[in-house]
Amino acid sequence: MNMTIKPEAHQTRLGIIGGLGTLAGVDVYFKLARALARDSISERYELFFEQHPFEGNENSGGENPNLNARKLYIFDMIRRFEKSRVERVLLPCFISHTFIRELQSELSTPIVNIMDALLAHLQQEFSAGCKVGVLASTYVKNKKLFDQYFAGSGITVVYPDDAVQDGCVMSAIYGEQGIKAGNLQGDAVNRLHEACVHLLARGADVIISGATDVAIVADLLRSRGIPIVDTNQVYVEYALRNEQAPQPRSFKIGVVGGVGPAATVDFMDKIIHNTHAARDQDHIKIMVEHNPQIPDRTANLIADGEDPTIALYSACKRLEENEAALIAIPCNTAHAYVKRIQAHLSIPIVNMLEETVSYIRAHFTLPAKVGLLATSGTIASRVYHDAAVGQGFELITPDAVHQDKVMNAIYGPLGIKAGHTGGVARQDLLDALAHLVEQGAAVVILGCTELPLVLQQDPAFVIAGRAVALLDPTTILAQACVKRAEAAQLH
Repeated sequence: MNMTIKPEAHQTRLGIIGGLGTLAGVDVYFKLARALARDSISERYELFFEQHPFEGNENSGGENPNLNARKLYIFDMIRRFEKSRVERVLLPCFISHTFIRELQSELSTPIVNIMDALLAHLQQEFSAGCKVGVLASTYVKNKKLFDQYFAGSGITVVYPDDAVQDGCVMSAIYGEQGIKAGNLQGDAVNRLHEACVHLLARGADVIISGATDVAIVADLLRSRGIPIVDTNQVYVEYALRNEQAPQPRSFKIGVVGGVGPAATVDFMDKIIHNTHAARDQDHIKIMVEHNPQIPDRTANLIADGEDPTIALYSACKRLEENEAALIAIPCNTAHAYVKRIQAHLSIPIVNMLEETVSYIRAHFTLPAKVGLLATSGTIASRVYHDAAVGQGFELITPDAVHQDKVMNAIYGPLGIKAGHTGGVARQDLLDALAHLVEQGAAVVILGCTELPLVLQQDPAFVIAGRAVALLDPTTILAQACVKRAEAAQLH
């Protein structure tokens, strides 16, 4: 079922997840709509209510329920709400609040916490503290949900004993004549009344309907003299009074992969090795859009090859849509297309070339000449030359003969893209590197992400009788991304 109230204009979109108990979800929706009409503020809100059947709902409040289906159902529902730009979600289910942190850590849309609503209500009504009797499912009772949230607040929690819990509370909710079966009078209410009397005898000042199904019949119990809180109504009022900012998401690096495939794996490995982590959970989230079918960048830049702009942009948009905080493209040549793409994205592409030039300025007494080993496409596009403008050094590249060696090392039948990292590929690169050193390069950029698979970053690589600094832009890019991620996690 999908119901929507759509006013002419609205300031806030609220979503209500139904189906967790079917009647309870409808009750919350009704009370929310009624509260909006009562306060003449309906035009300020748009309500989204959805419920769908899912396995494992009946008798889920027992001692050892399988909650997997419930967890995934709620997650999927909130993601659906996010697509409709819902700003806050009501989750009318106490069982689900036992794993609300698991949900919220993966979602940016805030879930209005029913336990926060109850705590605020009780503190307002009983400023000096109180003892509350809780009518909840056995699962919620055993998980001590109320005990955890009310700890240190001056509120004491008391539950029914086992016999009353099973014979009255669970039977009233889940039994054949229970509320979940649609029985809102008679035996179900009588059993709950008996449980309330039991709790009052145990010293409770007030009864909490710790199951949203029980809240449906709170008015009937009050008519019998039971001081019970309608948690569904309290929840609704709290949701309207308390605005919540979107939850900050954990930082996620988006990677445009497949350009090339081995370089993508190498880049991810460098992110991991440059992260300060003592356990799995300390590492940074990474999302890779691995598309080796992106047209060859060099073939487009120096010949008549297919334009990769749309394919690169498509990969970036998918990363953006999947909530990456930034994008890394471990391909030097692809940076010839970054300016075309960046203006149409809401998240930054960390520019590997600019990071490499900044690294040179930060770590070296500026050399007169910096050598560049890169594809002919990168050289022809002059993207490194543009990044180096005004930085205080001259960028030099191989002559035609040695550039052919670089291209053979990358693209040749025994080259790196064909899976070879020794033999001809390595020798061709060493020849080109020696040529640059002989031309006066004191620092050489390994300006194709395949090259560090053969020659690693080294502050003093000896060749042609000299020690030269080899720079790996893939490592520099990984370090820059990790630095941004770690800085974001501190705030």
